[in-house]
Amino acid sequence: MLPLSPLQFLWINMLTSPFPAFGLGREKASPDVMERPPHDNKKGVFTWELITDMLVYGTIQGTCCLMTFIFIVYGPGPDGLGVDCNRTYNDTCDVVFRARAAVFAELTWLILISAWEFKAMRRSMFRINPHDTRAFPFFADIWENQFLFWSVVIAFFSVFPAVYIPGLNTSVFKHKGISWEWAAALVCVFVFVSGMETWKYVKRAMGWFQQEETEGMKVRRRQRSALNLRQGFFTMARSFTKSKSEEKRTGAEQGEKEPPRGTVMPRLLEEV
Repeated sequence: MLPLSPLQFLWINMLTSPFPAFGLGREKASPDVMERPPHDNKKGVFTWELITDMLVYGTIQGTCCLMTFIFIVYGPGPDGLGVDCNRTYNDTCDVVFRARAAVFAELTWLILISAWEFKAMRRSMFRINPHDTRAFPFFADIWENQFLFWSVVIAFFSVFPAVYIPGLNTSVFKHKGISWEWAAALVCVFVFVSGMETWKYVKRAMGWFQQEETEGMKVRRRQRSALNLRQGFFTMARSFTKSKSEEKRTGAEQGEKEPPRGTVMPRLLEEV
C-alpha cells in the first residue's frame, strides 16, 4: 500500500519546487558573505556538507512521514490497509485515505519550510543575520524576500482545498478529508524543524564542514584590517582639518562685517 498516490507526488512537486526555488534565487547575499573565505572551485557545488545535509534532512523527513502513516493506520480507530486502495476508493480504504491526506499535507509543509531553512546552511532559520540585535528577527527576515514568502504561504494554504474538495480528493488524489489527523501532521512538522535546527547547531558547535582560511587569506584579512584603520585615521584627520578651516573662514567673514578698529571714534568726532 502506497503512503502517497502518484498524483499526490506530482502535486507536491508542482507546489513546492518551482516558485520557492525562484524565490531562493532572488535571495540577496548573506550578511556575512565577506567574512567567509571564498568557495574552492575544485570542490564543485555538491560539497560534503551539502551531501550530508541532504542525507540528514531526508532521513528526518522520510521518517516523520512514514511514522505519521503508520500511526494513523494502526493507531486510534479501526485498522487495516483496505482492498485495492491504490486504484479506487471503497469502504475498506477509509483509514488509508485519511492517512494519505495527513502525509500529503505534512510532506508539503515540510518541503516548504525547508525553503526558509535553506537560506543558510549553518545558521538558524530564526536568526539568519548573525549581526542582528533584535530579539526575534524571524518574521522580518522571511518578509524581506516577499516572492519566497508568498510562494510558501500560498502553497501552504492550497493543501486545504486539495484535501476537502469532494471528488477531487477521493477520485484524483486518492485521499479524503481528515479531522484529528491534522495533529499528527503538525507534530511531525515541529519535529522536523527541531531536527534541522539541532543539526545546524551541532555543525556550528563541533566546527564540522567549516571552511578554513589559508595563509594567503589570513594575510589579506590582516591587510584589510590595517587599511581600514588607516582610512579611519585619515578620515578623522580630514574632518578635524576641515572643521578648523571652517572656523577660520567664519571668523574672517564676521571680521569683514564689523568696522575696522580706530574708525568709529573719528567718524563720531566729524559728525559732532
